[in-house]
Amino acid sequence: MQLPLHGKRILVTAPHNYAARLLPELIDQGALPLLMPTIETCVVEDSTALDAALTQINTFDWIAFTSRNGINAFFQRLEQLGITPSALENCRIAAVGKDAERLTSFGIKLDLLPQEPSPKGIIAELAKIPDINKQTVLVPVPEVVGIAEPNIIPNFLAGLKNLGMAVTRVPTYMTRCLDKSLYDVELNLIRQGKIDVIAFSSTAEISGFLQMINSKADYQQSIIACFGPYTAANAKNLGMNVSIVAKNYSSFAGFAEAIANFMFRYSSK
Repeated sequence: MQLPLHGKRILVTAPHNYAARLLPELIDQGALPLLMPTIETCVVEDSTALDAALTQINTFDWIAFTSRNGINAFFQRLEQLGITPSALENCRIAAVGKDAERLTSFGIKLDLLPQEPSPKGIIAELAKIPDINKQTVLVPVPEVVGIAEPNIIPNFLAGLKNLGMAVTRVPTYMTRCLDKSLYDVELNLIRQGKIDVIAFSSTAEISGFLQMINSKADYQQSIIACFGPYTAANAKNLGMNVSIVAKNYSSFAGFAEAIANFMFRYSSK
């Protein structure tokens, strides 16, 4: 009962692989989390472009990963093609936040981990490198199906091009919206005001969620939490009133802590 989120119902909209890391952090704060992934990630249906990039991987100066899903799908396809991770030894690798740990598990040394754990942070660090405008970069990205593509990746690609880099965008995995019929129970709880916080870790989750509800009135009794400032900005652009934004968005521990701190103050009023 002393934990800050004791008895609070937190709805998590992240895909299973991300939710598996967020849920324990919320539970440690005393929460009663509910899992309602609004999107799922899976393999791309057509890997032609990805395969072409992987078979000539040594021609790229940089590979810039923007998500753990991209890393997992990238190395899974490498293995399927019989290409060893050692083929990347001539490439420099950029990633964000805790994704560096996933790369280490594949035996990959990270060359760039920005202080700001975001694609924008990668651009800021690349901008400091002499002759970056003469270098090539491969960017593994999601193919987005059923929802509008969030602005994060297009903005990242535009930023790389503004540095003068030769950018190759390659669909590496698929992100698609799930059907709301899966969630009759959870959606009813939201409408009844029995969900204290809805926690979004990406813009795609928000877009998927908005396809599942009828109007703002459905979720107006719930507090909206976003993993970081970019997700929060997009949530506001989509008409949401965001109350919680994690300042430490390099890990889900920081997200859970932000929710806990806010709810502790909220409950103390």
